[in-house]
Amino acid sequence: MAVGIFDSGLGGLTVCDAVSKALPDIPFVYFGDNAHAPYGVRDTDDIFSLTCAGVERLWDEGCDLVVLACNTASAAALRRMQETWVPADKRVLGVFVPLIEALTERQWGDNSPPREVALKHVALFATPATVASRAFQRELAFRAVGVDVEAQPCGGLVDAIEDGDEILAEALVRSHVEALKRRMPRPEAAVLGCTHYPLMQKAFQDALGPDVGVYSQASLVADSLTDYLARRPEFLGEGKTSRFLTTGDPVRVSTKATQFLRRRIPFEAA
Repeated sequence: MAVGIFDSGLGGLTVCDAVSKALPDIPFVYFGDNAHAPYGVRDTDDIFSLTCAGVERLWDEGCDLVVLACNTASAAALRRMQETWVPADKRVLGVFVPLIEALTERQWGDNSPPREVALKHVALFATPATVASRAFQRELAFRAVGVDVEAQPCGGLVDAIEDGDEILAEALVRSHVEALKRRMPRPEAAVLGCTHYPLMQKAFQDALGPDVGVYSQASLVADSLTDYLARRPEFLGEGKTSRFLTTGDPVRVSTKATQFLRRRIPFEAA
């Protein structure tokens, strides 16, 4: 009954932690493609190939349902995977939709036409590849009209977070927020469009100011996954054991992950 969680590195641990707390009786298998991180600077075909390889590895672990806890993979690869690659007895889900549902105050499965919503000016902070894909704007347009989205590619931020360099990460957050506010001086909401970024949520909030609502994904994905599995329990796979797998050096990744979540995370070689 295991569920897979895929990420290019450590950021997806924020999602894995939230879904594990929401669904404590389900084993989760986490796959971090640390050897190829970050994905945010790679081209679309490369991201697609790497993501498919990681998902297949999770299928081997008995995870018929895999959550792409990586916004870059969700933006650059998910639609193509779902349309051309995922077999009928498997499911691969992304992390954009729960976030957009929260922004637009829609329930899962609400397929009514797009409508006006309260928010009109939204800042998106994401990796360069996610920004280039315009996947967030595309998914938002299915549900809402009249929303102005200003996207800021946050080059270097994932690397700083993965390296544990908090001083550099905070400086980059301030720099990226300043760059965005030159184009959108008064955003009403900010979307942290990378699962690494919740670790810097306070820095984003401080730089944006108290009047800007900051949306991150971990708890939203946990709520959506709980609802999905209640309706589609047939996609709980046969896996029995929670594991943490990496394409990188397991010792180094385990150390970084333990610093990341402030509890011991034992990674194994994938």
